[in-house]
Amino acid sequence: MNLDTILDICREILDISIVWALFYMVLKNIKNNVKLSLLFKGIIFIVILKLLGDFLGLVTVGLLLEYVIMWGPLALIVIFQPEIRSILEQLGRTQLLGRHKVLTVDEREKLVYEVINAVEYMKKARIGALIVLERDTSLQDYISKATSLYADISSELLISIFFPNNPLHDGGVIIQGDKISCAGAVFPTSSSGKINKRLGTRHRAALGITEETDAISIVVSEETGRLSLAVKGELYYNITIDDARIMLIDELRPKQDDFDDTYEDEEEDYEGR
Repeated sequence: MNLDTILDICREILDISIVWALFYMVLKNIKNNVKLSLLFKGIIFIVILKLLGDFLGLVTVGLLLEYVIMWGPLALIVIFQPEIRSILEQLGRTQLLGRHKVLTVDEREKLVYEVINAVEYMKKARIGALIVLERDTSLQDYISKATSLYADISSELLISIFFPNNPLHDGGVIIQGDKISCAGAVFPTSSSGKINKRLGTRHRAALGITEETDAISIVVSEETGRLSLAVKGELYYNITIDDARIMLIDELRPKQDDFDDTYEDEEEDYEGR
């Protein structure tokens, strides 16, 4: 085997690796975007239906689907232009290593402890709040338009931000790692039909940011004091403090830690507080 052959093999390996990396990044971002996930499922359904029609000899169905497949890409680009732009933006915002992943066990424990303490107080006092925790997808676009803080996480600071008549209490707080990056952040509101129509802008914003990114949102209702948590485009309404604590621990734990004995008793430590 000469040098040219080795270089050709290396080039082919590099070529395939880049294609697979791009494919993986696109699928990962589609997974984190609810609208694009539904679009992707629709495309898969049409392809399967076309193959099934060809196999069973369904001429009319096959002819219609041929037109759909022929003109579909152009129609999708026009109709779903905002969603396509969103996924391209997400590819640019995606971080190789989210800040929550580099936290130590003690730092992550303190983060959850302070957030839960603040939420528990605001729940009892019926203080409206929206707290968003960044994960792999950067929230810098929202941070840049909000009031910058970059302060150490503490329950007292979170409570004071959302205290009534505070100029920043109407917006949301974004947490990066174990720091409060900003307050007064404005998020896109969800248009999902699944969300109860009686829920207000704060709940829709909590759900909306999780539909477009992989962030975690915690919201406290100002009217009822009920606690809700949104993640991966799903809103878990009126959950208990213990449920919120367990969900935060699970969602913030890096995937590789699922098999690390160091973290096995982490949930028990929180439950014992």
